[in-house]
Amino acid sequence: MAATKLKIRKKDNVMVMSGRDKGKTGEILKVIPADMRVVVAKVNMIAKHRKPRGSEPGGIQHMEAPIAASKVMLMCPKCEKPARIRLERLPDGKLSRACRRCGEVIL
Repeated sequence: MAATKLKIRKKDNVMVMSGRDKGKTGEILKVIPADMRVVVAKVNMIAKHRKPRGSEPGGIQHMEAPIAASKVMLMCPKCEKPARIRLERLPDGKLSRACRRCGEVIL
């Protein structure tokens, strides 16, 4: 299955729109375009049981698991709400993302 280009990037602020973490916001830590998934800070937390290895202690470690990219929406910095994104061509020819609600360019 070919991966499509995602309109969200690393370090974007997003809001989770469905699932057990609905309504939570956070920063994207990692984007996995091949699987159409993203890792969001403090969202979809799991407990991982690890054995001690070398200098690393063992125990239960809490970490973020990937979540489907379709479940998150980019937060507009101007209107501070989750927004659908459109791609706009700037006068210099580059593509940029813009909020469909207020038209603010999102870098």
